[in-house]
Amino acid sequence: MALKDQFGTDVLLTGWGHTRFGKLEGETLESLVVAAAAEAIANSGLEPGQIDEIYVGNYNAGMVPLAFTSSLALQVSDELANVPATRVENACASGSGAFQQGVKALLAGTARNVLVIGAEKMTSAGADTVGAALLAAGYESAGHPSRTGFTGLFAEVARAYEDRYGAVSDVLGSIAAKNHHNGMSNPYAQMHRDFGVEFCRTVSEKNPMVDAPLRRTDCSPVSDGAAAVVLSAGHAPSGAATAPVRLAGFGHANDFLPAAKRDPLEFAGSRAAWSRALGMAGVGLADLDLAEVHDCFTIAELVMYEVMGLAERGKGSVAIEDGSVYRGGRLPVNLSGGLKAKGHPVGATGVSQHVIAAMQLAGTAGEMQLPGARRAAVHNMGGLAIANYVSVLEAV
Repeated sequence: MALKDQFGTDVLLTGWGHTRFGKLEGETLESLVVAAAAEAIANSGLEPGQIDEIYVGNYNAGMVPLAFTSSLALQVSDELANVPATRVENACASGSGAFQQGVKALLAGTARNVLVIGAEKMTSAGADTVGAALLAAGYESAGHPSRTGFTGLFAEVARAYEDRYGAVSDVLGSIAAKNHHNGMSNPYAQMHRDFGVEFCRTVSEKNPMVDAPLRRTDCSPVSDGAAAVVLSAGHAPSGAATAPVRLAGFGHANDFLPAAKRDPLEFAGSRAAWSRALGMAGVGLADLDLAEVHDCFTIAELVMYEVMGLAERGKGSVAIEDGSVYRGGRLPVNLSGGLKAKGHPVGATGVSQHVIAAMQLAGTAGEMQLPGARRAAVHNMGGLAIANYVSVLEAV
């Protein structure tokens, strides 16, 4: 039973916008929000006054002084005056949190057209500020100094993986190389450099060890950027720039914050979110043509192969070795370059993943395009697999 059958409402992505990701010195959080939102509204075929509600995914946590961001999108047009706008924060999954709040407004019947924006401005803050902000998403790490920041938390996952299943250094290097290669085709990506497998697998002056076994190439960069999407109930507005994309199913699950209450390799919340989204859509993994998953660190993507069912537990490397997750494989993963190459402006990431997937399904992904793509999944998580979101999107 798909979403439309379950709720009686067809939820469509009808317009989207995306800024470049990277160190954007000439941009502010406001300018990024306005640029992405204006593009999304224009491409949807709607006038600003036809937007019924706005949700803004933004983590912030002190990286910029302005913490009250919900009304920034109103700067797009005076026609947006008095439109309800809400900021949504769920760590690195803030964007997908905003997306699902928009979906629920449509399903509740309180809106017909919702604007969802994800945005973050990170690079203007000092390294210590950014590190402290990101560590605030960790139960044990919040408020404590750390030499390696959030990398240290995922390095613990990688070490636990090695203790249980064996060495991961080479396969993590292969994942990094895959995503950097894919990022070369993404005009929005922060990093346009195909480093190659050997560079990504090797510790060097240009690729130092950050926290063993994670090297610099295993870590997503600090980024600025924004993405936005218009969600419409029932039908696409006339005059939309592209064919709409349907939301077939979605899932959301939160795990416990204390590490002592979680198996570090289970990612139980992500597994639950995958199960709920695929179940609602009435499809299985074999029915997907591509997936955009949350690879804040390469170890996260490796574990996700196992969580989503591409490989058995402890055998995620098989999905790399047999080519499953490459372009042309049975389920290409992160054709955008993922967070690893595209960049990870925290609040923007989840919305960006939905936009990239929608572009693939609408046939407008340019050099990223996977020919014949009809169904895609998006996985976005906040913290160390604490807030977990999955969406299944379909071509109409």
